[in-house]
Amino acid sequence: MQTRNPLALRDACGPFDIVGDVHGCLDELLALLEAMSYRVKRQQDEFAVAPPRGRRLAFVGDLVDRGPAATGVLRLVMGMAQAGTALCVAGNRDLELVRAIRGRVTEVSRGMARTLEQLAAEPREFRAEVARFLRGLPGHLLLDAGRLVIAHAGLKEELQGRATDEARTFAMHGELTGERDATGFPIRKNWAKGYRGKALVVHGHTPVSEPMWLNNTVNIDTGCAYGGHLTALRYPERETLSIPAQAIYYPPRRPFPPNHTLSRMRK
Repeated sequence: MQTRNPLALRDACGPFDIVGDVHGCLDELLALLEAMSYRVKRQQDEFAVAPPRGRRLAFVGDLVDRGPAATGVLRLVMGMAQAGTALCVAGNRDLELVRAIRGRVTEVSRGMARTLEQLAAEPREFRAEVARFLRGLPGHLLLDAGRLVIAHAGLKEELQGRATDEARTFAMHGELTGERDATGFPIRKNWAKGYRGKALVVHGHTPVSEPMWLNNTVNIDTGCAYGGHLTALRYPERETLSIPAQAIYYPPRRPFPPNHTLSRMRK
């Protein structure tokens, strides 16, 4: 059952397959699941996903925005969450979608407008179900008796396991300075640089060209919507698996290296 309590699944020990920011990239998500031996049956718009024995899927958030098939991603993840075979934490773009659905956003980005356009073709009941699901997601999860933390933008040690506004904001956005860079992005402190916690923190939010390990943290947002890859971390093995994006779905404001598969496709 979905819960916003970060400690609700503290004793769940996995093994887990933790997926980075999907951003509406359904084809890449399906390819990644297949590569990890998840069996997916698709019937029209619905998905039935059977995990490998004993394994459980988890998502670091930002299921929507930018990509071509946000509704398909939502159906797959929501169905698995309801079946108890997947966990998910909230991403900042997921909660932005909730506000947009409710008409509480004054300016909608082009990437979010794409998701809203996809949702407009769905029944009103589905849109309401999406809003309920995303709003109810936890800011982070503490798992495996405190040895594993999943948070969209990461989480420093003193906030792990806390159901506070401070912990939720940090997990969603990272450690903000209140300033913006020349491209308009919020400037964040590199919290992972000084991290010395015992829990492995798995996160995304800031796209990197390949999984980035720093101290006992790993960033697995490898920019799928930007033409990079969709990456999963297998836990407790600490192994990563990446699937190349099939296209550049959303031009990045910052330079982002495309994958070699796309380079070959252009020749």
